[in-house]
Amino acid sequence: MTKLAILSDIHANLPALEAVTEDLEPFDVDQVIVTGDTINFGPFTQQVVERVVENEWAVIRGNGELFLLDHGTPRAPQEWNDPVEFPIPPWLNRQLDHQRKALIATWPDTLTLRFSDAPPVYVVHGTPQSAWDSLYPTLTDKEIADLLAGVQENTVVAGHTHLPLDRRSGKWHLLNPGSVGVPLDGQFTASYMLLDGDERGWRPTFRRVAFDYEPLFREFERLGFIEECGIIGQLIVEVFRTARPQFGFLRWRELNYSNQPLNQALLAEYFDKCQWWEYSNIAYHVNL
Repeated sequence: MTKLAILSDIHANLPALEAVTEDLEPFDVDQVIVTGDTINFGPFTQQVVERVVENEWAVIRGNGELFLLDHGTPRAPQEWNDPVEFPIPPWLNRQLDHQRKALIATWPDTLTLRFSDAPPVYVVHGTPQSAWDSLYPTLTDKEIADLLAGVQENTVVAGHTHLPLDRRSGKWHLLNPGSVGVPLDGQFTASYMLLDGDERGWRPTFRRVAFDYEPLFREFERLGFIEECGIIGQLIVEVFRTARPQFGFLRWRELNYSNQPLNQALLAEYFDKCQWWEYSNIAYHVNL
């Protein structure tokens, strides 16, 4: 039997990663797989990359890594050039040295795992088409079939949604370990998955691990994260404080104040009038 640990969406949250690393030690796994977004908007970017590299884990890129690698290149969408609306790409680039950026540039976008005693596993961050798309738990079988068209492997491991998933859909067994660094289901615990495989297939065990948030918030303050990243920085810190998605603010602004730039008055009005779930994907309406 092969035993794996699947981690996703660490988001440069070192306290969460350390707690998960300690928790998985007794399980004697054969390999650890990280399904993207090792980095993104957490404050311990360099430290988390170094930890993953030192442990010799198998890692793919997610949208967080694309923020880093595509910023300032012709690959970047035009809107990334707005530092107010998209402060994370330039901020990320200031967090890592050239050596680490060059290493991340070599990480693949997908992996196919092939073990002698278990079926192959296809690993992707979002969907085969894009690291920005999601295999949400709420998708229909038809929607999943469209997104996974061409994927031959029957077991698919993804990340990006930050929501644990164990679902059968058509010929596929869909798995998502949830997020190590940024839980979005209202549970203030890191989420990861153990995966046991043999000739019968793969069987997941989901783990939730408590970690200390205070070092995270102290590091945000030390880095001057909100001062550098503005409204987006405030939303990000609120995501960590609530374990809920908060970027529905941007959709609310688009619907109600599309001609106004980001500003504190709009953010205050949103938090005063709206609940986070009103403008978030229904997949996150869990543990209410």
